[in-house]
Amino acid sequence: MAPILHCVRHAQGYHNLSVANHTMPDPDLTPFGKEQCKILAETFPHHDRVELLVASPLRRTLYTALLGFEAEVKRGMQVIALPNVQETADVPCDTGSPPEKLREEFKGQPVDLSRVTDGWDSKQGEWAPTAQAIQRRARLARQWLRARPEKEIVLVTHGGFLHYITEDWTDSNKFQGTGWANVEFRSFAFADGDDDSASLVETAESRQRRRGAETPMGATERMEFFETH
Repeated sequence: MAPILHCVRHAQGYHNLSVANHTMPDPDLTPFGKEQCKILAETFPHHDRVELLVASPLRRTLYTALLGFEAEVKRGMQVIALPNVQETADVPCDTGSPPEKLREEFKGQPVDLSRVTDGWDSKQGEWAPTAQAIQRRARLARQWLRARPEKEIVLVTHGGFLHYITEDWTDSNKFQGTGWANVEFRSFAFADGDDDSASLVETAESRQRRRGAETPMGATERMEFFETH
């Protein structure tokens, strides 16, 4: 049976404070962002069911996973850094650090960087900031996550990329470039009988928590919304 996926946007980073800060390379969390992680740790309702932590290899997502899911880390979990779920743009704030820098910074911490190889931060080829390349890596990430044996997985990633991995662009301009607030989380199941795309469907509990009784868009409506916005 495919796992439940809890998708989380990272906490506030310094690049979220102003457009001028988008020139900052792979920025850290702000003090307020670290406080947001504490709130996430207190309010996320499924800690006892989570069996795997996965995050984008950018620093803000790794630290959000470590701080927001400290309970899981204390149970012995590592954070798997997965390059396919990095952010979409090629501005400095959305470009990751070289593998050797990450290995040095997270030495001794429960972060698995084995999948972070040279070139992951190039923003070229498979990592290019084009819709086609991003859709491809979002699909590969979904396929990888669906194949995992764990029953419930946390994925900490980015506001822009969350629209690609969920294939849902509703309210995509609510915040700067995304419809997801910092440390917002939503839960998804994998669609039945969807072998190649490994599409996600938000759970009723998650949808009710944030949208009330509003009827969600279907897959066709979501794609039409994406193509016209």
